[in-house]
Amino acid sequence: MNKVIQCIESIRAKLDGLRRLSLKETPTRTIVIDPMLEALGWDVCDPNEVELEYATVDGKSVDYALKINNKAVLLLEAKALDDPLNDVKAITQVVGYAANAGIVWCVLTNGVKWKVYRSVEKCAAPDKLMYEVSIDVRDSEGMSVEQLSQQLCRLCREEMAKGTLDALGEQKFTDGKVRKALDIIMRDAPRAFLKLIRSTTRDEELSPKKIGESLARIWRTTGPVSGPLAPEAAPESPPVISAPEVRRQGALKAAQTRREKGAVHYDESHHTADKPQEVIDLYRALNRLCLSMQPEAIEKRFNAKTIGYSLGPRAFFCSLHLDKSKLRVWLRLDYAGIENPPSFARDVSNVGHWGAGDLELAIGTATQLEQAVPLIRKSFEAVAQAKPAQ
Repeated sequence: MNKVIQCIESIRAKLDGLRRLSLKETPTRTIVIDPMLEALGWDVCDPNEVELEYATVDGKSVDYALKINNKAVLLLEAKALDDPLNDVKAITQVVGYAANAGIVWCVLTNGVKWKVYRSVEKCAAPDKLMYEVSIDVRDSEGMSVEQLSQQLCRLCREEMAKGTLDALGEQKFTDGKVRKALDIIMRDAPRAFLKLIRSTTRDEELSPKKIGESLARIWRTTGPVSGPLAPEAAPESPPVISAPEVRRQGALKAAQTRREKGAVHYDESHHTADKPQEVIDLYRALNRLCLSMQPEAIEKRFNAKTIGYSLGPRAFFCSLHLDKSKLRVWLRLDYAGIENPPSFARDVSNVGHWGAGDLELAIGTATQLEQAVPLIRKSFEAVAQAKPAQ
């Protein structure tokens, strides 16, 4: 990994100068992409390991085919340094080449940004994005060089030989499919499923209607919150309406008024659209954590740049933004007051930022999310304790 770190730092040091030259594809490959592949353990000069201009079934070619035991395991299509990599045609092309050749993984890169796709998924090509990583400081704010290196090292020869990316991809995309299926089931559970639950509880007094309502309440705090299961459409409250519920209804009414006046309305899809599956999975996990802390009182709000969790109109304890390679999370904590803060935390009290709170976390892996849990809980407790005095 040290070679990858050194390569990242080397590219960063000369990146501004290279951009002023407006490098085309060929010099981008020579100056930026080839050195990174070498750092990742691929011998670009050995055609048995890295085949250039790899022929596809339709007679065209892909820039690189990375091989193990003379078998292509990853296709890589290079673009010019300033290419934004968001052209659907280019994405569809490289994903199609890989799928037609029976190669699971493919990458679209301009040398700075690396977008990794799992070609075998049954969905539109852009939705096959597993994750992306950018070594540009402006794109990876809050992430250390070591964190970026870890993500790039999933593509290294050694890890590809071990099947590390295969295992991670299978898990991520399978979890995503199962969550979507569960979301559908929980919103409109089949009668057979409701009967199974009743028989398992051994309580014949439970009606299918009651079980369905219970599933919706449980799923709101433990599963993906979207569509009819979002807080706006949660089951009706009991006759005695709590103070948080009064505030929630007031917020709903205000939101409805804004919609009627033609104001922009943001929802979950606004934030998850075009994001890698890995980032969406991190968001789902963080969402479940925040909503589980005090389900009857937590309010979830969708804004243009952030998703916020609060104990009242302004009592936010957690705000987040989905980036292309990570979650950026803001907490109501003082950086100086944290003992041994994690490497992915920083003080933004004197830096402009979107979310509420002076502590920012750049969470790019499940391990980092686990390390962040105590801080998120601490932020929640701080807001909960301070709230009565507001």
